[in-house]
Amino acid sequence: MKNKKKTGQQLVETALTRHFAKYRLQDLVCASRTFPATARVDLQRALEALLPERAETQQFGVHRQYDHSTLTFSNLIGNLHDPALIAPMQYEEIDIGEALPARCVRQALWLSRASTPFALLLSPAVHYGRESGAHLEIAVPSGEVGVDISRRLLKEIEELVKSTASYKGKVISFEVTQRYSGDTGNLRVHKLRTVRREDVVLPEKTLRLLDRNVRGFIEKRQDLRRLGLSIKKGLLFYGPPGTGKTHTIHYLASLMPDHTTLLVTSEQVGYLDHYFQLARFLQPAMIVIEDVDLIARKREEMYGPCDESLLNKLLNEMDGLREDAAILFVLTTNRPEHLEAALASRPGRIDQAIEFPLPDEQGRRLLIRLYACGLALTDDAVELVVKKTKNASPAFIKELMRRCAQYCLENGENSALNRQSVDAALEEMLFTGGTLNARLLGASEVEKNVD
Repeated sequence: MKNKKKTGQQLVETALTRHFAKYRLQDLVCASRTFPATARVDLQRALEALLPERAETQQFGVHRQYDHSTLTFSNLIGNLHDPALIAPMQYEEIDIGEALPARCVRQALWLSRASTPFALLLSPAVHYGRESGAHLEIAVPSGEVGVDISRRLLKEIEELVKSTASYKGKVISFEVTQRYSGDTGNLRVHKLRTVRREDVVLPEKTLRLLDRNVRGFIEKRQDLRRLGLSIKKGLLFYGPPGTGKTHTIHYLASLMPDHTTLLVTSEQVGYLDHYFQLARFLQPAMIVIEDVDLIARKREEMYGPCDESLLNKLLNEMDGLREDAAILFVLTTNRPEHLEAALASRPGRIDQAIEFPLPDEQGRRLLIRLYACGLALTDDAVELVVKKTKNASPAFIKELMRRCAQYCLENGENSALNRQSVDAALEEMLFTGGTLNARLLGASEVEKNVD
């Protein structure tokens, strides 16, 4: 009590004693749940829905001098060395891809009652000194009534967390940390452009294959589940660089507003287990692993046990998912011939490979008009570019149209594309910068006929 008199702050233990007036704190029964960091916003909204501000519910901020472990009710009772104090509420703002971030309580205590008094404690889940999520604990008097309240409330909270889904329809990934501890960083929400189907320029048979294995599969997913069939699926996108694999993933993300897309880049492969855990929690979900050949190349091409351990982690995680997991895998590679057979040649991991070829003449016409944006085009200008971009990738055509537009603007010819602008742009991309520049632009196979 000296601490209370000296600081003028009330001990949390004192508030608990007053709330559970007829019960000894040592006889309380506690149950807890730990939620991943990505569920903090949904957990906040669940608590706001179940514990509205009313006369019988009190909410307090909680403060300890030493926060090196997860705070529990056991820490709050009889702790003379580091007693918890009632303090102002502390909030953190979390990006969920909306205009404003979501405000979430960091650490708090709720005192309320149903047929009997109960208390809820929210605090960061701390593992080896690192925060790994949110810890929620409920304390009730011993006996069947208290246990029933505890189970019912935790079940309602879990259902609300799963149904809220703040990241549904969004593309997220973990921020890379500077620590070499294996921990993930903060969650990043990617604000991707909306891609329409008419913006995806692929051969018609490729588009049909894509629609059947994504849109069609998702539409029949529940029917497949009722038949007892697997509802997880793996796709492999392969083809030369710049042929639209990532562009198509943007289209798929906008096509599935009820899915959460998890984007795994090459520098984040060490977080695979975190991504799979998150996908299970947020399902239905799509996991995108770009340049999968960096971690799943043939074993004989690996440089050591570290490389093989990443491959095994990927294979084990894909195998470890239940058949009823509503998860879609999309793996991309520019070098399918280097993939490990255990990944690429086994249905259940990869069920469908989809080739992204270089565009044909009709494809190049569509790409030229798509990437011209507001630049005026004549039919003759389009055919000229089509002729000069044989074996060019969509990425090359996109950059070519940007440079053509720049030349038109510099010459005051912003009304329509002309031959001079096309030839100048190609000269710069294919010749002036040398062979290295051509390779950087994916133009090594483009026919160099600028005359």
